[in-house]
Amino acid sequence: MALSGPRPKGDHLRLRPLRSPDYKAMAADERSRPSTPDRVSRSSFSSIREPENSLPQTFSQSKVSSYFGADSDEAIDNSTPTSPLATPSSARALNMIQAQFQPPVTNPNSKLLGYWTPADSFQGWKGIQVKGKLASKSFGDLQVLHQVFSHPPPRPAKRGQNRPGDAPIERLPTEILSFIINLLALDVPPNGITRRNVDLMSLLLTSRTLHVATLSTLYSKITIPHSRIFHKFLTHIAVHPNLGTIVRRLDFCHFNPSQLFSTAAERSKARNLTSETLLQCLELTPYLQEFLGQEYIDDDLDAAVLQKLFFGLPQLKAIDFCGCTSSSFKESFVAILSPNWPKELEVRRLSLHKCLTLPSSVFETVLPRLTRLTHLDVAGTRITDAALASIPPTASITHLNLAKCTLLSARGVIDFLANHPAVKGLQFLSLATDARSHQSFDAEHITELLPILPKTLKSLSLKGSKMAASHMDLLRPLTKHLEELAVGRSLRLQDVNRLFMPDEDSDLAMQVNWVPHNLRYIDLSDFWGQELDLVYLFSNACVMLKPYSEPLEVVELAEDVCRRVSKSSTGLQRMGWQLSECNSRGWLVRQPNKNAPGPRDDGRRGWKMGAESWGMRKIPVAQAEVGGMYGSFMFSRKL
Repeated sequence: MALSGPRPKGDHLRLRPLRSPDYKAMAADERSRPSTPDRVSRSSFSSIREPENSLPQTFSQSKVSSYFGADSDEAIDNSTPTSPLATPSSARALNMIQAQFQPPVTNPNSKLLGYWTPADSFQGWKGIQVKGKLASKSFGDLQVLHQVFSHPPPRPAKRGQNRPGDAPIERLPTEILSFIINLLALDVPPNGITRRNVDLMSLLLTSRTLHVATLSTLYSKITIPHSRIFHKFLTHIAVHPNLGTIVRRLDFCHFNPSQLFSTAAERSKARNLTSETLLQCLELTPYLQEFLGQEYIDDDLDAAVLQKLFFGLPQLKAIDFCGCTSSSFKESFVAILSPNWPKELEVRRLSLHKCLTLPSSVFETVLPRLTRLTHLDVAGTRITDAALASIPPTASITHLNLAKCTLLSARGVIDFLANHPAVKGLQFLSLATDARSHQSFDAEHITELLPILPKTLKSLSLKGSKMAASHMDLLRPLTKHLEELAVGRSLRLQDVNRLFMPDEDSDLAMQVNWVPHNLRYIDLSDFWGQELDLVYLFSNACVMLKPYSEPLEVVELAEDVCRRVSKSSTGLQRMGWQLSECNSRGWLVRQPNKNAPGPRDDGRRGWKMGAESWGMRKIPVAQAEVGGMYGSFMFSRKL
């Protein structure tokens, strides 16, 4: 409201008239927004993510939810569309324009003399032409209006044109179409400003064939950033149960419980995401294959939900309970433990990463029934030697994370790796510990362990163990197939340097037959303070930072060492390296060679399950891009 007239004396409050909205500027801003969400701009609450087209080991951090704002929760509309296959946008447009019967004024009760508005021939006011030009520049879609009013008769196809539904791409099998459309899907959601899934939503309006194929991509992987999105998704599949049968992944790794409500009481009152609604969602998604949870939903994982996950979804292959430590989660898990469990469970990839409160009885009950286990992450848990040995011999474990498992003994782990048939094809193995509080492996154990490791191994972490210079001779053969290596304590930098070059006093045959290493990443974070000789690291005697050490591109350092290195960043850049940090972790990263032929190695490997960066400390159980709380556990947190 504009205020006029003289301002009273002594009034120090300056009132300004409200400005009317600048529609031209708003329209220009709308046109300037990218049509496709930029992967670099994606973010998620309290997490880290990997930006594309950047240097290796570079992360973007976000402590504020990117889904804040009224416009950010329109991913799924809870309105009732006219067809199970109707898109949310078309459903909203259909509700805006409806043909209505108007009775005559003289006889309101007559059903014969009335008329319908709008007329059948009306195609929307946007279609009215003035002097050969459209009178409107609005954002309305006439194609939606055609679904309300009568369709014009189909026009005969012109020569050289395809009839509707007969285009070459529409004649492709649905499986191939879905594979192509999957390339447009984003595992990590965009931020609150960028429009979501705009490419997929456009495909829904292209043709019936592409509509059906796109639905499979839209509903196969459901990401839940906050409870309102979950409520809308649940409402939608409750109205159209057929859409629930498409869902293959339910992902809560981006979930932020504080997004819409500031207190737990407000969240509880809203009743958007509860154990009851979560159970209802699982009932409506009978073909679910991957359930990705985390610590923010552990209170909603009651006994009924856990029982449904383990016994009620026959096609469920992957479960992740990363960081779930609440007392209610522990009590619910213990409540479902029973000797009457089936002898076999269908779960193949299980992550109980940092589930600190679960008792040993959980692992002794669950692990013997995982006959097809391939991925197991029990870092920081109370797993015992007996539970580890109880894994069935029919399992084929490729990823095993036993970091900071204080109830495991070195002898039990060595016997398991040496004799158990399920670990003959290991690709990822973490035996890391925090040497400040616990030590599992001493020098004798490492001497016994290294020769029995399989040649299929790509990542090995011995962080926290006590090592000796003699172990370099045992590690050299492993570096020919290892891509990641984390060494332990009690070593000198001169000892590690031997992994990258022959010994100076070695015979001529060893130098001639020297096989270069395959390491891309080495973890030296157990070199604390002055234990890491920076003078030697930057000297000519050390080849670790020289071109000779390629393909090595990432060297992880301790937090205090990173602070020392940051003071000489200029000299580091002259050597072709730079410092990269993410929370408590820091790395030296080799700058890409602009003159090198061919494309740069982006770090993607099949065994890394979608991650690009090196040194992950959590095993992913689904092939997806890194983001959300999983990214935080994998790359930004301490061991």
